[in-house]
Amino acid sequence: MKLGLKGKVVVITGASSGIGAAMAREYAADGACVVLGARQQDKLRQIVEEIEQRGGKAAYAVTDVTSADDCRRLVETAVERFGGIDAMICNAGLSMRALFDECDLEVLHRLMDVNFWGTVNCTKFALPYLQRSKGSLVGISSVAGLHGLPGRTGYSASKYAMTGFLETIRIENLKKGLHVMVACPGFTASNVRFSALTADGSMQGATPRNEGKMMSPEQVARIVARGIRRRKRLCLMEWEGRGTHLLKKFCPGLVDRLFYAVMAKEPDSPLGK
Repeated sequence: MKLGLKGKVVVITGASSGIGAAMAREYAADGACVVLGARQQDKLRQIVEEIEQRGGKAAYAVTDVTSADDCRRLVETAVERFGGIDAMICNAGLSMRALFDECDLEVLHRLMDVNFWGTVNCTKFALPYLQRSKGSLVGISSVAGLHGLPGRTGYSASKYAMTGFLETIRIENLKKGLHVMVACPGFTASNVRFSALTADGSMQGATPRNEGKMMSPEQVARIVARGIRRRKRLCLMEWEGRGTHLLKKFCPGLVDRLFYAVMAKEPDSPLGK
């Protein structure tokens, strides 16, 4: 499948697993020069070596997106290796599963640091190069960034914050040719739920949802690439996202009840029954 990214320099955070790793492999196979950022050096090196063995072009920088210095080094790696940036994909993310009543406030701070501030940090250093290339700034958000998701207060809040930030960046750059897209996958079979934080900040360690019924990371990667090619503002990927976006305009109370009902059915749901 041609994704339209041949020759483009694409920087991806959260690239050591899940959606980020799938993007790196898919986009490199399409001819893009991919630059990977994540905290796990061994996994980054392995993915880069795999891409290069297949004839692709890739580089990496160990990156904790909560560190502005790390984000600057990631951008510098892309510029030094490949001469610029055509797309910055802010994919690094952290989730949670707990009622706000029971949740340590540090959990919400951690979610904001990774999901919101990680996007801000990367955007700050990538923006001059994206303006120069009239490239694409992409935030991987969620259905939880369209409507509050019960049991995921910090996650929803951080994704809403990401959306507000990116929309403002789009408006500030209306006359500079910058493309800004908010991409909202539904539930995806990726590692983000295994590392989701519980009420006390410990990792969940297992997903309560059926992985077999979810989108694959590869599907998400291809849809995001299509959104970049078409320079979309909002990229909704399946019926959950499209339905939420539509129903919220006319029946927000119904969306509240539907979200509650769905999340209450999860095994060991913090909402109960």
